[in-house]
Amino acid sequence: MENQVSSKSFMVNNGIILGVASILFALVLYATGNHLSPHWSVSILNGIIFIGIIIYGIKQFKEANDHFLSWGQGVKIGVGVAIVGSLIVVIYNYLFMNFIEPDFMNQMMEVQNQTYLDQGLTEEQIEAANKMTLSFSTPGIMAAVGIISYAIGGFIVSAIGAAIMKKSEEETY
Repeated sequence: MENQVSSKSFMVNNGIILGVASILFALVLYATGNHLSPHWSVSILNGIIFIGIIIYGIKQFKEANDHFLSWGQGVKIGVGVAIVGSLIVVIYNYLFMNFIEPDFMNQMMEVQNQTYLDQGLTEEQIEAANKMTLSFSTPGIMAAVGIISYAIGGFIVSAIGAAIMKKSEEETY
């Protein structure tokens, strides 16, 4: 029996959930003043949200598909969830950096420059690092990096999750 369940709705719905959850998380960091130099645990919590929502989307699809899931279907859904989520986050980041906090990049560079000074870098080295940062800070490059990062992360998470959750019709007989 060929798969009759459409994966598109699972990708879109869970991608929206991922995007909104990521934005809410970022807004909490911003509201608490932790958006410039967050604690390391913030990355762990953000990763748990990312992994959890992708795995949940794959699991939902498997349940709707009579508990059958191929590795390819799982990866497709996971990457789809990540890409839809990344598109929402990219739009939010654009709005954040251009309207909510237009001085964000300058603030980030000040924090980074202080870190460089604490590490003993010279003014010339810091200036070179700032030029490099500014060259990669265009909206197009930042959007592309965000989408690619989410897609790669989504592939890794979904490849592992789908390998664990896969179940074919042949395995039931």
